[in-house]
Amino acid sequence: MSSEVRTAIQALPAAFLPEKAGNAKALFQLDLTGHSEGNWVLDVSDGECEVREQVSANPDVTVTMDADDFIALFNNQLDPVQAFMGGRIKISGNLGLVMQFLNWFQRGS
Repeated sequence: MSSEVRTAIQALPAAFLPEKAGNAKALFQLDLTGHSEGNWVLDVSDGECEVREQVSANPDVTVTMDADDFIALFNNQLDPVQAFMGGRIKISGNLGLVMQFLNWFQRGS
């Protein structure tokens, strides 16, 4: 896995906006493909976000995308709705929850 991907994923807890998430509780499985593939769990609960490199047995949402697209999304250089509609992001599970999830993080400018 590239250091850029690892750095971006590990920065997610600091970019988390607990006031936007409120009292939400959710497990997000992030499955990255491509040259920097890897599996990560984002665990949101009690106004905090924890990130672990693992596969969850029962996530609320699974997001599968190329690692390069993840970096572009993290840096606010990729529109998540267009990427989803274009098939670059695959989502299984609670689609409504993943749309809320996007607002729970400050993304690059």
